[in-house]
Amino acid sequence: MQNPRNFMHPRPGDSRMFRSDTDNSSAPARRIMLAKIIREQVVGRQAELVAMLRKHGHAATQSSVSRDLRELGVAKLGDRYVLPDASSLPNGDFSTLKQFVTAQFTAGSNLTILKTAVGSAQSVAVAIDTAHWPEVVGTISGDDTIFIATVGPAEQTKLRQRLRSIFGR
Repeated sequence: MQNPRNFMHPRPGDSRMFRSDTDNSSAPARRIMLAKIIREQVVGRQAELVAMLRKHGHAATQSSVSRDLRELGVAKLGDRYVLPDASSLPNGDFSTLKQFVTAQFTAGSNLTILKTAVGSAQSVAVAIDTAHWPEVVGTISGDDTIFIATVGPAEQTKLRQRLRSIFGR
């Protein structure tokens, strides 16, 4: 038996390598395969994606797939995952995402909240993050809600105007 303090370290002579699905060297290949699966098949559950990725030889867990979906800007439309059509969208073009935003609110002087259709918040948040708006400090998204942080009230006002002009809400 190993010393409990060294349980994560291989024993001398043990050739096994401990490798996690969050290892950055495997994430790009896994994301490419994930995008291919979503493009070619109707998939509606993360568990299905995990199984398909593993079948293709990629280490995957529900949490790694969830991160990958967020990074790829994948949305859930009805009962299936869909990729954004990045080739037809110039950076900052929110026209295809407009249909997913349902409401806009504020909470305090530097937090703006967007409500979206179920499963769409991550795609909208990724678009906001990649737009690099100077008034946005960062976003946090759930399934149908996005929290957008700004430095203060003036930046929040500018953000609300920008969001209203884009999403009409």
